[in-house]
Amino acid sequence: MNEKIVILDFGSQYTQLIARRIREMHYYAEIYPYFTPFSEIQKMNPAGIILSGGPESVYADGSPKPDPEIFHSGLPLLGICYGLQLVAHYSGGKVDPSDHREYGKSHLEILLSDSPLFKGVKNMSVAWMSHGDKVTKLPDGFFPAGKTENSLYAAIANEEKKIYGVQFHPEVKHSEEGNTILGNFCSEVCAMQPRWTMSNFAEEKIAEIRKQVGSQRVLLGLSGGVDSTVTAKLLHDAIGEQLSCVYVDTGLMRKGETEAVIDRFQNQFHINLYVVYSQDRFLEALAGVTNPEEKRKIIGRLFLEEFKRKAEELGHHEFLAQGTLYTDVIESVSVKGPSETIKSHHNRVREVLDLIQAGRVIEPLRELFKDEVRDLGESLGLSRELLYRHPFPGPGLAIRIIGEVKKEYLAILRDADAILLDELKKSGTYAKVWQAFAVFLPVQSVGVMGDKRTYENVIALRMVESLDGMTADFAHVPFEILGNISTRIINEVKGINRVVYDISSKPPATIEWE
Repeated sequence: MNEKIVILDFGSQYTQLIARRIREMHYYAEIYPYFTPFSEIQKMNPAGIILSGGPESVYADGSPKPDPEIFHSGLPLLGICYGLQLVAHYSGGKVDPSDHREYGKSHLEILLSDSPLFKGVKNMSVAWMSHGDKVTKLPDGFFPAGKTENSLYAAIANEEKKIYGVQFHPEVKHSEEGNTILGNFCSEVCAMQPRWTMSNFAEEKIAEIRKQVGSQRVLLGLSGGVDSTVTAKLLHDAIGEQLSCVYVDTGLMRKGETEAVIDRFQNQFHINLYVVYSQDRFLEALAGVTNPEEKRKIIGRLFLEEFKRKAEELGHHEFLAQGTLYTDVIESVSVKGPSETIKSHHNRVREVLDLIQAGRVIEPLRELFKDEVRDLGESLGLSRELLYRHPFPGPGLAIRIIGEVKKEYLAILRDADAILLDELKKSGTYAKVWQAFAVFLPVQSVGVMGDKRTYENVIALRMVESLDGMTADFAHVPFEILGNISTRIINEVKGINRVVYDISSKPPATIEWE
């Protein structure tokens, strides 16, 4: 990918949105830490650079600063919020605290309507502000390109050098003309062509994998979820029989999940699949454990041991593959400097590599966001039903059982969860919610069944609406559907006499209970 936008991250909560918006318009963009040296950026041969927003003040001691060379590179540059203030600061302007901090909706008056950045942008459109500082003196060579009621320099431009800044956030949905402005930066300012498509990506990635692997073998740990399934299909299309997939059945999966994975990979995709049945070992290790984090550690350790054992049985593989997404890559690097703690799954990968004596990792999805992975899956011929399955946690049902994990609790939870999903699909609600699942509560309450009093457990239903899982609201599912789910669970699942609905949002709650 030579034709791309480099986004330097200064800690804004919206940085990922910049990349997503640009990619949605079929231009390619990647995010890097703000301290990335210009010499490294130059090697990428980017079409332009975007400086993200951030929570700091450019005039404060220790505030994040980029390599100054980017301002003299000749590359097109767009500063957003804090990025605009950096442009002004490094170009000889002045930034000060604002008397009137500006948050939320403002109306943008365009002052340079003939600027390529504002081509086709409607005047007085809503622009989303979030800043406490402002530019009080423009640098030489810059002109005011837009203003709002509280910001005389809501947009600035040096057309000769192709350096621009906007005080608002064009990447958020609330900015009505935000996509047009970002699109103009790519097409009009950087002269890029909208060539970023999943079909092109798949072709390039398959060719890249074939060249990298040659005649050697690749081992992939399979969960059966969207990411690992798309990874497996892409690898198989590239190298066929050279791919080996290992699926560890922990006994913590949904009802019928293992059988579905076997059918999908062996009978439909014809991919080499090796199943490790380890339910008893996982349940034995989890006996008596109630702390959620301890559960996760035990499951992660045992999974690694089972995977290692099977890998040794299968013989030497030169590569280990995994379904790392771009969000994982970004989160592994702190914008405040080299990350002190690397995500645990990356640590486990290193251990696996040592254990199977491989030394090389293939991460074919590491450039993609979740929605792009689904698009890639569709281009590879995978069904929408498979690709749009709700997220499922790595530790499985263990973290959907509050307290100790027992075999009988798992059986109850599997049946209740299956009923929930079945009713949602029958009612057409499944595709309308981000995630839906049942939680087993070992809290016994009094009930009446027939003429007898019961004293049994509780199932909590959790259904949320979200765009990316970062924030979420409880799904406003019709009472009729909730009633049908509750009735079926109580009637069909022995050991449950009460069903409750979780109506908390994230934040302050999390989506999962543990």
